[in-house]
Amino acid sequence: MDEADFTDFVTHRGAALLRTAFLLCGGDRGAAEDLLQDVLERAFPKWRRIRGRPETYLRAALANAAANRWRSRSRRVREVPLHDGTPPITPGPEHQVVEEDRVVRALDALPPRMRAVLVLRFFDDMAEKDVARALRCSTGTVKSQTSRGLARLREVLDDADLPDPVHERNFL
Repeated sequence: MDEADFTDFVTHRGAALLRTAFLLCGGDRGAAEDLLQDVLERAFPKWRRIRGRPETYLRAALANAAANRWRSRSRRVREVPLHDGTPPITPGPEHQVVEEDRVVRALDALPPRMRAVLVLRFFDDMAEKDVARALRCSTGTVKSQTSRGLARLREVLDDADLPDPVHERNFL
């Protein structure tokens, strides 16, 4: 195993992989960090074999692990959240934060496979054939999931009933 090569890759590409995990986890940073950590732990022993295509391999592993977590979580008893689920108020350009939150919430409303296709395709800028290879499906499946996913996102984002996180919070 080339530990230095693995460490260098994670140092340089870790933030981009965390962003993918964040979107796949519905905007939950803690879950995204856990997901990425789990995937990196499983990838390290295989590093020599995946070194030629690590980014594609790890993004596919993130998408698959996120879907597996979603499946296993739905079979278990519901977890009790320690907070109300709304992210803390972030100072700065509020409009951008609200829009990003709306997109993350809309992505979270999609089935895991569809969410994975959209995240890999548009947020990670992967080609259709690369997404298909990463998710082990046909290019036609990627195209149909992309079309349906974008239509569903448009519905959710245009829906007037979508909660506005800024107006849900009590400001002091």
